Amino acid sequence: MEPLVAETDIAPPPALALRSSALRRLPGGGTAPTVWSEFGDLARRVDASGAFDGGVANLGQGFPDWAPPQFVKTAARRAASDESPAGHQYARSAGHIPLVHVLARRYSNHIGRDVDALSEVAVTVGATQALLVSLLATLAAGDEVVIPEPFFDLYLGQIKLAEGVARPAPMTVDGDGEWRLTEDVLRGAITRKSRVLVVNSPHNPTGKVFDRDELEMIARVVREENARRERDRVGDEDDALLVIADEVYKYITHDANADHVHFASLPGMRDVTLTVSSAGKTFSATGWQIGWIVGPARLVAPCQTLLPYLQFCAPTPMQAALADCLDEADRPHKGQPSYYAWLRVEYARKRQVLAAALEAACIAPLPSRGGYFVVGDVSSLLPLVPDRYRRPDGDAVAADWAFCQWLAAEHGVVAIPASPFFTDAPERPLVRFAFCKTDAVLAVAAERLAAIAAMCQALPEG
Repeated sequence: MEPLVAETDIAPPPALALRSSALRRLPGGGTAPTVWSEFGDLARRVDASGAFDGGVANLGQGFPDWAPPQFVKTAARRAASDESPAGHQYARSAGHIPLVHVLARRYSNHIGRDVDALSEVAVTVGATQALLVSLLATLAAGDEVVIPEPFFDLYLGQIKLAEGVARPAPMTVDGDGEWRLTEDVLRGAITRKSRVLVVNSPHNPTGKVFDRDELEMIARVVREENARRERDRVGDEDDALLVIADEVYKYITHDANADHVHFASLPGMRDVTLTVSSAGKTFSATGWQIGWIVGPARLVAPCQTLLPYLQFCAPTPMQAALADCLDEADRPHKGQPSYYAWLRVEYARKRQVLAAALEAACIAPLPSRGGYFVVGDVSSLLPLVPDRYRRPDGDAVAADWAFCQWLAAEHGVVAIPASPFFTDAPERPLVRFAFCKTDAVLAVAAERLAAIAAMCQALPEG
């Protein structure tokens, strides 16, 4: 018997709406592509096309494209070869005992007070989980989170997952190209509903390292806000303004005048600050996924309670290896007094290489003093971007987005548009370039940018 309806005529079932309230809270309702998925896919397509000898020069996502140093790999092998059963089974959910003791000792020095290893440290699956757990542990539905803008776009999604509300505090660029957060803007962003202030230094995406004066201004605002709340408090509910200090790039400061200051070390901040950090960026091992939270016991305890409901523990061998690496890195390394010192010198050199290549291509780099990104103003190059990138489907797209599509597709260099790091369109087209890449990749990128420089110089002035 012939089928009543040909298979090709059967209409597909209608797309069903997602039931997940968590997904619906995410930007785009959890179904929209992100800047990372779009430009990751674009990089793979351009690479697979074979249009560029040697493939794309990927200066997009921020991960080093080289192996960790030898002492880090040795520690990983040693941990993986541990003959004791405990070295390969679940660790304590709040952190492997050897690692939390190392972290507590080091942070006792960093912030100038004794840190208890068991009650004031929590080990997480990377800093991403540390941030999310910190937000989940501190926010009630409707609480506000103040974030200096621009900001890493991950913050928005995590704040929404924790049922919080993001309150941007826009930074501005001064006459020297430095991003500045003014006291008036910060105070204006804080309301009675504000529960958390995120302080990210060194800063992603800008590369800004907040200096001591700037951080002391922020700390003063927090102290004064909390003094007012304590004076006006009715009942015994803790309504203090808390700080999440995102310090994942703390060992990557590469400017002679930029030193990292731990926010929790500032007067009055240790009791209201959760410090978040990780090992991946420091040791060029982002796949290890070991992060941590350090803070007062009353704030860390809820984080420790939540952790086994998200993932029972971070991988035990990686925690064991890291416990060795953090101290090993204090020893002399390749002619420098420590691995950490060598890292600063190496990234300073790479930053200079990329900044010079951008300048030569008529891209104005803004100062970068920490992390491994440079943000560049691409205004001068927009006349070179064909309309098919500006209006791919007839609708205009953001200028920085169009530029990055053109740069990847026609010049084989992948970068990230900065507009996703703002709540509203930035005043000028900015693009983030990563320099945590091998010298060979940076050289290829510089060569391809040089071709753009020739095109730029041919443009009529004005």
